[in-house]
Amino acid sequence: MANFFKFLCTFFTFLFLFQCLGSRRPLVPSYVDPQGSLREVALGKKYMVATGNPLATKVAIKVLESGGNAVDAAVAALLVLNVTNGEAASFPSVAPTLVYDQKTGQVKSYIGAGTAPKKATIEWFKENGYDVMPKNSILSQLLPASPDVIVRLLQDHGTKSFSELVQPAIAVAEEGFPANRILVKNLDLPLYKRLGFTIIMPYNSEVYLEKKWWYGIREGELTKRSDLAKTWRSMANEEVESLKKGKSRKQALESVRDYFYKGPVSDAIVKLHSEKNGLFTKEDLASYTGGWEKPVTGEFGEYKILSNQTWTQGPVVPMVLQLLDGINLKAMGHNSPEYIHTVSQAIELVISDREKYFGDPKFLDVPLEGLLSKKYASVRRMLIQKDAFGMTPPFGNPWMFDSKKTTSSNLQPNETKDQTVSEIKYGKDTTYLSIIDPAGNAVSLTPSDFPQSPMVPGTGLTLGIRMTQFRLDPNHPSSLAPGKRPRITPNPGMVLKKGKLWISFGTPGGDVQSQAMIQFFLNVIVFGMDPQKAVEAPRFRSVNWPDSFSPHTYRPGGIELEESLYNSVSDSLKAKGYKVYKKGHLDNDFGAVCAVLNEDKRLIGVADPREESWAEGK
Repeated sequence: MANFFKFLCTFFTFLFLFQCLGSRRPLVPSYVDPQGSLREVALGKKYMVATGNPLATKVAIKVLESGGNAVDAAVAALLVLNVTNGEAASFPSVAPTLVYDQKTGQVKSYIGAGTAPKKATIEWFKENGYDVMPKNSILSQLLPASPDVIVRLLQDHGTKSFSELVQPAIAVAEEGFPANRILVKNLDLPLYKRLGFTIIMPYNSEVYLEKKWWYGIREGELTKRSDLAKTWRSMANEEVESLKKGKSRKQALESVRDYFYKGPVSDAIVKLHSEKNGLFTKEDLASYTGGWEKPVTGEFGEYKILSNQTWTQGPVVPMVLQLLDGINLKAMGHNSPEYIHTVSQAIELVISDREKYFGDPKFLDVPLEGLLSKKYASVRRMLIQKDAFGMTPPFGNPWMFDSKKTTSSNLQPNETKDQTVSEIKYGKDTTYLSIIDPAGNAVSLTPSDFPQSPMVPGTGLTLGIRMTQFRLDPNHPSSLAPGKRPRITPNPGMVLKKGKLWISFGTPGGDVQSQAMIQFFLNVIVFGMDPQKAVEAPRFRSVNWPDSFSPHTYRPGGIELEESLYNSVSDSLKAKGYKVYKKGHLDNDFGAVCAVLNEDKRLIGVADPREESWAEGK
């Protein structure tokens, strides 16, 4: 026994040394100044691109320079982000999208979230012992959405082929890219969890740890995604062969989609689910579709704020801004205790409605007209009080301001209980891209998903864990049902001024996304900040509601502050009854806003230094 104990001590000593070796200096310089210096605003008159990674921004610019439009550039950038930010925004997962057409002045929303498979029911999960959706499980996978998004965007608004636009992403995946600090942070696990990750999901470990579970990836180290490149080559070849056979551009693009949802890729996905007792079938994949929809709109002064519908949390942004419209925020002072308190309470009032009413509008009646009614905003505004709510405030009754009458039962979600779920959090977050092209067209797109469930062997495909944004509570608007979309957190935004596009913006960050977008907007509009300074300004984050991800943890009365804010206002907020938590300086837990502004005959691009985002134009 003593010898065995000695062996274990020696073994883990060697592992500790390997871990230490894994934290040496980078082999390749990072894109970001190691001193953490802040960015300069990007200016242009022709076009502007802001994305979550410099490589994606550069690729989008090349597409625009070659005659492509905003949709072409967005598809190329999205595919590169699926490589460089694959641990945060993988192919082929969620990709909610807004498209602005300069000729018509219209904004269109594309449904970029998959649906639950037909076998997925609350009863099935309850019978199999689940109180909340599991993580690190094949059962947490939602049907993939982004291949559908890509093909429909290109068919309806693009000019280039998939096979051309995917080539830069294939090159980055095959040749490699330098690991940045956010990728390293997202993949940073204790040694024992890396071992567990390798045992539970060996192919994921092969892709992200390169079969070296004992070794922590270093910043600047060359990283490849070879299997994903092979999958994309096969999809691209399908389009090329279709064109050779005389098919039209749209028909050839459809063959790319069919190759994924009805052909060899779907076969590989279903094989994985069959082997691991998952729920996907060939029929689920073959029948999947997204679709165009009318975006949600709200107003703040002369500005019209747009988002996707309630299969995302997107309407939170226009609702909060409409609620705050008319309050003299500027007189309170930027990031003063009173300002933080007022904005946080507005956010919490809207989130209480999100928890009551937001869900897939194809499965429930959503009082959207009422939620976005200015009269309803006035009623809710009156509930802002002197001290912290201390818990999620009560939801309102927007049906009073809605022209249609509900046919839903309007059941009350069950009371949230503290839950725990076993998980290895390998990869996290989301990313974002925003593009305005020379013609004035624009795309705002928030891709996401992480390698926290089994990847499809040999393909490089990550199906993510978006089923964890369902609830196993039949009374909740985001309750699980076959064919239903969960209410996902990614939510791109656009703002119109006098009927014309003024800003395209978004951010990663789960529940913080809408909060970071609201603060950026107010920094620019209310406080007149330079847009780059508005992105860099310290942020706050309410956590006074159940988290959108399983197990939906809840910290009643909680608010998080970046370090500089904590040092200046925490005592005042504590006196108002908040439970205040301190986070680091420029912490990406507070999002990483990218934005493109169309202002005074010039384009302004901003990128948040909280992540490796980059803005550039001409």
